[in-house]
Amino acid sequence: MRKYGMFFFENTVVHGRVDSSAKKYVEEGNLVGKGSDNHKATVVGNTIGDPFKDTSGPSLNILIELMSMVSIVMAGLTIAYSLI
Repeated sequence: MRKYGMFFFENTVVHGRVDSSAKKYVEEGNLVGKGSDNHKATVVGNTIGDPFKDTSGPSLNILIELMSMVSIVMAGLTIAYSLI
């Protein structure tokens, strides 16, 4: 379950960043520019992608920090209680 959650969070963060970059790219005049169907599609994508980027990013950072702390504690316990 954890690996699917990590994949989901990472995917949503990347999706939000890609949508934002695509909108900026079209607004610079590439792919016909503002007012075109491409621009309308990137605005919709950016509207959907921004909440992904804004909510999943901080959650992902907390999850990574938690997993790091758990692994450090488990490594210490493994070394302390090993049967060597």
